[in-house]
Amino acid sequence: MSTSPAILAVDWGTSSFRLWLMSNGGTVLAEQRSHEGMSEVAGRGFETVLESHLSALQVPDSLPVVICGMAGSRQGWVETGYIDTPADVTTIAENAVLVPGVARRIIIIPGLAVRSLSEPDVMRGEETQLLGAHLELPGGKRYCMPGTHSKWVSMNGAIVTGFETFMTGELFATISARTILVHSTSGAGGVDAQDPAFLTGVRDGWTRPEKTTHHLFSIRAGQLLHDRVTEQNRARLSGLLIGAELAGAGVRGGEQICLVASGSLHRLYHAALSECGVTVRDIDADVAVRRGLMESWHQYSNRSGDLKRA
Repeated sequence: MSTSPAILAVDWGTSSFRLWLMSNGGTVLAEQRSHEGMSEVAGRGFETVLESHLSALQVPDSLPVVICGMAGSRQGWVETGYIDTPADVTTIAENAVLVPGVARRIIIIPGLAVRSLSEPDVMRGEETQLLGAHLELPGGKRYCMPGTHSKWVSMNGAIVTGFETFMTGELFATISARTILVHSTSGAGGVDAQDPAFLTGVRDGWTRPEKTTHHLFSIRAGQLLHDRVTEQNRARLSGLLIGAELAGAGVRGGEQICLVASGSLHRLYHAALSECGVTVRDIDADVAVRRGLMESWHQYSNRSGDLKRA
């Protein structure tokens, strides 16, 4: 397998930047990560930030760049629009947009949309991760993709038939830092996926989601009346929100779900899904997005006739 540099793959989100220098066979040759997400680079410019990372890697100008994520949003580098569902993940990148006015060949992948009047939804970046997950573990019917805004995706083969977004991560950050629960959950410590407070929270959020706002206040009351410690309270808060997400996503137990996640999110969601009786198929999120970015470049190149120049 060749290990010569062939492509630069970038996942550019709202709050993070990840870049991989890859061979044509998908081998990672170098990596750059930072917190220079879309919200941080508006003043400096996307091209400036990207080229600073490429200069650090000393890559030639001839290498193409494929980007997924918020760089293609309305507030991003170049707006790429959305592909309506149902959509075939293996053809999405055929509609990638070439960034104009730059010396290097750079494409940005479009997102996906559910254009329901009652429950509209969009995703950016996850469609590429989903493509990689589908290729890594084909045959999945439901995919859970945790994050600041968790995605739950239904698929029929390679066709995305629909998806829903849950603001679980953002709610956890906001509730723990900007509500009365700041007095009970403050701190930067992580949550142990095996903490009984987390697992009890998952069960309560999953089985009684209609009581979630009451359960949230009970965290404060539990500290005042029973001296429950911050770590226990943070674990319960996390469990309640994830459990309510699982209820909203229609998790009933006894089913199989593909979990596309890495690190602490993987540990928390794997434990939560298992607690609810789900058989979990694990797919590393970094592996999935790299596979999806590489495949997306091949899709686009085959369409435009540029694969021979990659």
